[in-house]
Amino acid sequence: MENNHIVYVLSDSVGETADLVVKAASSQFNSSSIEIRRVPYVEDKVIVDEVISQAKETNGSIAFTLVIKEVKNYLISEASKHGIAYHDILTPMIELFEKQLQKPPRNEAGLMHTLDEDYFRKVEAIEFAVKYDDGRDPRGVLRADVVLVGVSRTSKTPLSQYLAHKRLKVANVPLVPEVEPPEELFQISPEKVIGLQINAEKLNTIRSERLRALGLKEEASYAAFERINEELNYSKQIMERIDCQVIDVSNKAVEETANIIYRMVQQSNNSK
Repeated sequence: MENNHIVYVLSDSVGETADLVVKAASSQFNSSSIEIRRVPYVEDKVIVDEVISQAKETNGSIAFTLVIKEVKNYLISEASKHGIAYHDILTPMIELFEKQLQKPPRNEAGLMHTLDEDYFRKVEAIEFAVKYDDGRDPRGVLRADVVLVGVSRTSKTPLSQYLAHKRLKVANVPLVPEVEPPEELFQISPEKVIGLQINAEKLNTIRSERLRALGLKEEASYAAFERINEELNYSKQIMERIDCQVIDVSNKAVEETANIIYRMVQQSNNSK
């Protein structure tokens, strides 16, 4: 029976990167004859000595993604001394970037894990924006970093998604004269609420285009000035009642409004 070849995968973080690379390489052979033993959080020479001892005893090899120079150099020295085959996964790519960018690497462990956390925060914020879009569940108002309020077609949904990519959890609530706003809006700090204002002419144009896109008549009350003014007056009353900050989006692109909101949130957080 063929003995398994053991590869010791070392990392000064969780070791996922090295593990994936070794598994990808082993898939090109009979991967059942290759045993991978992951050794995460290698931060001192003691662990290196243990791995060297095991690799020597089993005639194994070592693959690693170590960025702490002292530990990495010690591993290379000891592996060479004992005739143990090793492969440095990260250094060739780091040296390429160092040469191309003309700047030294940070040599900090765990940065990839930090990037993963940032990615998951963004995904969580995007899912939050979808779940609490258009006032579907007022409980989201209490959990949100920002709550957008305004009449229909003031870009609440695209703004929520844009800000989610900046890792902000955004809920949005439509203001309609026939529907009382959720009480949660008046329970949170006014600083968390942003009112979106728009002039009647601009809103009429946007709504008329929306009706045409849906194949409906432009004369519908949705786009009528009388109805629009009624909604705008109502939304103004609610915003004054909340005492929130208001942005006029009449002549602003979504990206411009989103950046204004993001800066407002940052300033609010910095003042706390």
